[in-house]
Amino acid sequence: MAEKFSLKDHLFNPQTVGQLAAEFAAGVPGFDANRFGNEALAGFPERELMARIDWMADCIEGQLAEDFPTMADQLQAALPARLDPAKRDDDFGHFIHAVHGILAARHGIGADRARAMDVLYEATQRFSMEFYIRAFLNRWPDETLAQLALWAEDSNYHVRRLVSEGTRPRLPWARNVGLTPAQTLPLLDRLHADPARFVTRSVANHLNDLSKTVPEQVLEHLARWRAEGRQDAKELNWMRRHALRSLIKQGHAGAMAALGYRVDAPVEAGIVLASARVPIGGALDFDVILNSDMDTPVLVDYRIGFARPNGKPAQKVFKLKAGKVGADKPLKLTKTHKFKGGATTFTLHPGAHSITVQVNGRDVAQACFDLTGET
Repeated sequence: MAEKFSLKDHLFNPQTVGQLAAEFAAGVPGFDANRFGNEALAGFPERELMARIDWMADCIEGQLAEDFPTMADQLQAALPARLDPAKRDDDFGHFIHAVHGILAARHGIGADRARAMDVLYEATQRFSMEFYIRAFLNRWPDETLAQLALWAEDSNYHVRRLVSEGTRPRLPWARNVGLTPAQTLPLLDRLHADPARFVTRSVANHLNDLSKTVPEQVLEHLARWRAEGRQDAKELNWMRRHALRSLIKQGHAGAMAALGYRVDAPVEAGIVLASARVPIGGALDFDVILNSDMDTPVLVDYRIGFARPNGKPAQKVFKLKAGKVGADKPLKLTKTHKFKGGATTFTLHPGAHSITVQVNGRDVAQACFDLTGET
């Protein structure tokens, strides 16, 4: 049996720790690379992914100056070369360089906020400081937002992305920030026309977060950006779809209309299951057949209703296809949905399940099947 993949070991291991040790040894006179490497690796087995980052920062901290201005100089001296500024996407950097942000936030947030922000500015051009800027947003919201407004115009796209990503309301794995949409949306107004997909994806993700609390404001901003015409139309269309994905799954009428889909579209549908019994570890094969008496663009999703031991409903929405249906032009869609057993994030249980087809956010057909024990 193949060994199970471990993200924490993939990111933090003798090779990556050795790389970080060499960078600090090259930049900080007297830094003992072997001492750091041995200490860090010895503490890894008992720690999970995020705790390993904090632990590496602990091990490095013991060899740096106690006064923050000197420590800040050392942190910057130990930074590797900047990520390629000519790229526009998929250049996130390496998690080992998060230690610079941890130590800047840990020691600079009260003693020397401006100097700590200098460190974050340089470090985010090697690895995103989205987790660590949030401490400053909570402690110094006005001052930090003012700095981010300036960074939104920076020539480096990693710095511009930090402005959006660091202020996201629901950034995964990150601490909460007490910001309102009125504080963050003006930053997105500056960033939505950015030429880098790395930035515009962050803007769309930020809007998707906001859509869960202020959907109408999100729709208003997207409509205004379209009217302004500062962003390439194709890119803005991509951003709109990505930003509205949660609302689309909910069947939000305004989001559907923004993408050109009518919730009340006259569409009829049927579901044909290959089998009414599917084993855990197997797959459900099904066809969806759509009919309409008028030409209509359709966005088709399906929702699985899962059996749970406590009897409470659990449902998940999955994408199927976007297309068109019309008079004498039925649309047939075929899908295979796999039910993988042993997942750590969602446990499958045998029992009665359902599949519901959504067209433009409206339920139009449903079928039931039984999920049985594993194959």
